[in-house]
Amino acid sequence: MEILLYWIGMAAVAVVALTGVLDAGRKQMDIVGAVMVGCVTALGGGTVRDLLLDRKVFWIADQTYLIVTVATTLVVFFAVRGRRLPMRLFLIPDAIGLALFTIAGTQIALGLDAPWLVASLLGVITGVLGGVLRDVLCNDVPLIFVRGELYATAAWAGALTLLGLQTIGVAPVTAAWAGMAVTLAARLLAMAFRITAPSYSERP
Repeated sequence: MEILLYWIGMAAVAVVALTGVLDAGRKQMDIVGAVMVGCVTALGGGTVRDLLLDRKVFWIADQTYLIVTVATTLVVFFAVRGRRLPMRLFLIPDAIGLALFTIAGTQIALGLDAPWLVASLLGVITGVLGGVLRDVLCNDVPLIFVRGELYATAAWAGALTLLGLQTIGVAPVTAAWAGMAVTLAARLLAMAFRITAPSYSERP
């Protein structure tokens, strides 16, 4: 399971860094801004999770995460520079990153004996907080704060799937893959069919 978590985390920082650069490119940022947004997007959620768990921050403990993040941001920046980027271009890799980070965060919290509810919420924080920081830096309202397709809810569904399967004795690796599949499927279906969570509204 530790090997799987390591590679899930590595894939997650690369995919999520890509979304940060794409969004920064849409805002026509220079290379410094794009790299900063990409790094904050990829590393922000896991950093907060580790601080809350009183655990050494993952990209400080293993700088390979940081190297992969910076390398990805530079490659993507030069690959897409000068091209017109549609607003929804980053949503599919963002959904993949959401699934990867949510399950990695939940499993890491479980490994440190966090209660199931705490572990699931830390998984959601790992999955969504980087995107929140990305949107703030790009001067957008974060996706999870506006009425739109399921986002944090999709992450929580995947985290709870992981926890539920492990509770009934399913192997952790199998449960992890199932949790990622649920998160990704929920997010993609929500985007395809405009599935939204209930929103607050006042009566006239």
